[in-house]
Amino acid sequence: MSRFRAIFPGVSKPLIAMAHVPPLPGTPLFDAAAGVNGLIDHVKRDTEILLEGGFDAVLFCNEGDRPYQLSAGLEASAVMTRVATECRPTDRPFGVDYLWDAQCALAIAVGSGASFMREVINGSWESDMGPWHPDAAKLLRDRRAFGRDDLAVFANITPEFASPIGQRSAAQMARSTVVSSLADAILVSGPMAGAEPDVSTVADVRESVDPAVPVLLNTGAKAATIAQYLKYADGCIVGSDLKRDGYTWNEVDPERVKRFIDAARSV
Repeated sequence: MSRFRAIFPGVSKPLIAMAHVPPLPGTPLFDAAAGVNGLIDHVKRDTEILLEGGFDAVLFCNEGDRPYQLSAGLEASAVMTRVATECRPTDRPFGVDYLWDAQCALAIAVGSGASFMREVINGSWESDMGPWHPDAAKLLRDRRAFGRDDLAVFANITPEFASPIGQRSAAQMARSTVVSSLADAILVSGPMAGAEPDVSTVADVRESVDPAVPVLLNTGAKAATIAQYLKYADGCIVGSDLKRDGYTWNEVDPERVKRFIDAARSV
């Protein structure tokens, strides 16, 4: 059984909700008055609503850390590990992400006991953060060294805030990422958080890889349009559409959670 199916046994199209972590210590928007305990309280409230709403898993991510960086500090790994550990669900799986340092995401996953991690693991990119050159070989060797062969790696092949250096299409990148970089799931994103990719791109990526490899919508999932994407995608990760006013950095809105779950489950 694949790592992905081991995480979601019997779930045909998993729905994964983002648990966005407010700005971490040392970042420009960190709330020093609230401190680390304040951001943990915020994430706990959001996570409880997401779990009560019926999502199959949650994904903790440092969404508030604008501007993002390609190399995380030790404090980021430490605080994110604490957040994931204190806020993780006890009755369903959870994942972690760090924008945009795959090695940090791996460390958080190992420290918190996450079932999966999300990151950009290969390719070369020009990005808002500067030149970007992930290293899948090191990441997977470290996963083996840490004794976490069970940890699924969800590979984002069309990262937000970036564009590829090269001419390969998203479908070609997806096929290469599975064959060469051994990704456990392929994620298709739009140009930035909350923005959807073209439905045709998701369809092309789905067709390009082995049917056993899951392809998920990574950004832009919305109650109003999720049916179009789930014709091709094997699940989705959703964040912005669940927030008050649909704004990425607001708190989770229970009514929007219910609306999304109802729309996705009805497909």
